[in-house]
Amino acid sequence: MMNALPLMNNNPLYRIPFHPAFACMQPEHAEPALRALLAEATATIDRLEHSYQPTWEGLMDPLVRATEPLNDAWNVVSHLLSVMNSDGWRQAHDALQPEIVMFGLRVAQSPALYKGYLALREADQRDRRLSGSRRRILETAIRNTEQSGVGLAGAARERFNVIQQELARLNTEFGNNLLDAIKAYSLWMRDPRDAEGLPATLLASTAQAARDAGEPQATAEAGPWRITIDFATYIPFLKHGRNRTLREELFRANATRASSGKFDNTALVERTLELRREMAQMLGFATYADLSLSNKMAPSVAAVDQFSEELAAAAREPGRREMADLQAFARSQGFAEESLAPWDFLFWAERLREARYAYSEDELRAYFQFPRVLEGMFALAGRLFGIRVEAADGEAPVWHPDVRFFRVYDAAGKADEPIACFFLDPYSRPATKRGGAWMHHFRTRDRRPDNSLQIPMAVLVCNQSVPAGDCPTRMRFEEIRILFHEFGHALQHMLTTIEEPAASGTLNIEWDAIEIASQFMENWCFERTTLKGMSRHVETGVALPDALFEKVRAARNYRIATMTLMQLCYGIVDMDLHARYPRPGWPDANAVKTAAAKRLLPYPLLPEDRMLCGFAHLFAGEYAAGFYSYKWSEVLSADAFAAFEEAGLDNEAALRATGRRYRDTILALGGGQHPMDVFQSFRGRPPTVDALLRHAGLQQPAGQVNR
Repeated sequence: MMNALPLMNNNPLYRIPFHPAFACMQPEHAEPALRALLAEATATIDRLEHSYQPTWEGLMDPLVRATEPLNDAWNVVSHLLSVMNSDGWRQAHDALQPEIVMFGLRVAQSPALYKGYLALREADQRDRRLSGSRRRILETAIRNTEQSGVGLAGAARERFNVIQQELARLNTEFGNNLLDAIKAYSLWMRDPRDAEGLPATLLASTAQAARDAGEPQATAEAGPWRITIDFATYIPFLKHGRNRTLREELFRANATRASSGKFDNTALVERTLELRREMAQMLGFATYADLSLSNKMAPSVAAVDQFSEELAAAAREPGRREMADLQAFARSQGFAEESLAPWDFLFWAERLREARYAYSEDELRAYFQFPRVLEGMFALAGRLFGIRVEAADGEAPVWHPDVRFFRVYDAAGKADEPIACFFLDPYSRPATKRGGAWMHHFRTRDRRPDNSLQIPMAVLVCNQSVPAGDCPTRMRFEEIRILFHEFGHALQHMLTTIEEPAASGTLNIEWDAIEIASQFMENWCFERTTLKGMSRHVETGVALPDALFEKVRAARNYRIATMTLMQLCYGIVDMDLHARYPRPGWPDANAVKTAAAKRLLPYPLLPEDRMLCGFAHLFAGEYAAGFYSYKWSEVLSADAFAAFEEAGLDNEAALRATGRRYRDTILALGGGQHPMDVFQSFRGRPPTVDALLRHAGLQQPAGQVNR
């Protein structure tokens, strides 16, 4: 390695500084930098195995520092693959992933390090020398090591490692196929009659998409328009497009995405499930779900099943009524078919919502321009949590011109000393950026060996509508909720007080508690001061009128039972696949999905539906046997928001006091304590499902007991 250092001096992926040099990073930098870092980390781990002391300072901290530069670089490569996907980044990622996986297994399966963890735990049990957060980190390290196959030997370990390699490859391939399938599909509209009903904002953005695809004369008024199955385009089209034939075409394309041809994920789903079952059994678990839940709040598959069924029982009958109401409304408006087809649901649901609550989506969007929404969201964080968010564009390199950079300050701290920072990548880029929205951490709060403090750095990624020309994006209400959701994740990462990087921010939090802080923030989209404060009409500049606010709030639970059943269905499919599949009657994974949908949904799925081929949460993400986490966390997040309701949403002093308590517990303590203990520190009692059902307008079935 003596000769490698000079070659790395100009490589932006080698020993990345606090602010990664994104603007300079190219795929060709990845392999030389990562291989040099792999060699250095391997040599450091070799030395540590032979010379550590079973103390925190002698083992745990040196282990973090040994792998930090490598993990940092791989983190950035993976990030760039997700937001700037290209053949070059794919090739670099694919070339390096097997070596990264093997290095991780080499560390996790080290008998010497495992022996050190056990010795440190034994010493702590004698004299309680560790802090609570360090004790949790140690227990997690022991569990992760055991679940990484440290107890396996010989052929069993070799087979386990082959499984890990293949699962990592399948995960990446699934995501790439899904991105490519979305990128490959376009529905072109050249006849203005086909655009009837579509909002002006959608016409502008799809005309821009047409220009980007080689139609320089495309205009919002005359077309042509390029429609894709990227959700920023797909959902508004299904809601508003009057051409039923085109709605059907688009719906079928989305329902069958990545399920045929060269981007087919069908075999990848089956192979992933097979390997997960085999891996779990090698580790002594009956199913992969049992393995997954051993690291979560939920105690068992049975507990998740009971939880899901309790909520489904509350939503089933209201869901049937919602579908009957929708069918009746469509008929009253001249719909002549015997029943609504799947591509009709969103269209007629939007018409019914407009009729029932007397406002249109486009009317509402006119009040919510992206820059103003950001200001309002930051103002809310200031009111509740005593922080100040300031734009710092140009002060850190970015990976795309649309990306913005912000610094976060404690309002009660030093005015020129940030406590955190974050990037925001807001807009859809279907050709290079994976769908959905997420928060990722680039830096954690970390007390360094020299006693300096590294502040947290987060990235928020959304896929909201792109601006039309020089005009700011007018945000759909759902896009506002998504932005608030991801900012909630970022706040938990950035406002942590834990200085151990392995438990700082969102790290080391049980996965079924990870959505508490994010879903909590969504509630504020329906709070008067917040919503009106971030609204300004695009033409008049006036704030959202009280009458329209009341309509928005009244519409909050519109079709909530149907939405609840959909989300529960996804979670039950996930648990069926990982706890009960295969079994007679389920010849393939798609049959599992079909059976759950028949049992739960108040409408039939399209027979050709292949939702699993696009279910990235399960097969290209971290939610396998954990999708129920959204609803599980929602119970706690709704109960947390209820504390603010009880304090009085119009009582500014009480609101600030409750917000500070929330910051000092839910946001500050991160993975340093068990999430149930953290919640009870904030709420003063265990959570109940009451607030969730009240917010959703659903009633508990008679005899049901709070969790």
